[in-house]
Amino acid sequence: MEDSYCSTTGGATGRDVAHDAAAAAPAKADGPPFAECALCREPTEYPESYKGVTLCPVCEWQEAQRTACSG
Repeated sequence: MEDSYCSTTGGATGRDVAHDAAAAAPAKADGPPFAECALCREPTEYPESYKGVTLCPVCEWQEAQRTACSG
């Protein structure tokens, strides 16, 4: 049996992945207008001009729980 599936040699480390996620996160808005959450329509922490799916802190946390447990 080969143990290369979970091998960290030559792959991204947890620190690299966390750094990439932080770099890809949208900038927080300084003030209104705030973007709507794509799931519940509550205001988010992101500016209205942000392109892409924006989630409020509650929905973002729930989505992180769902994706962390799948697999």
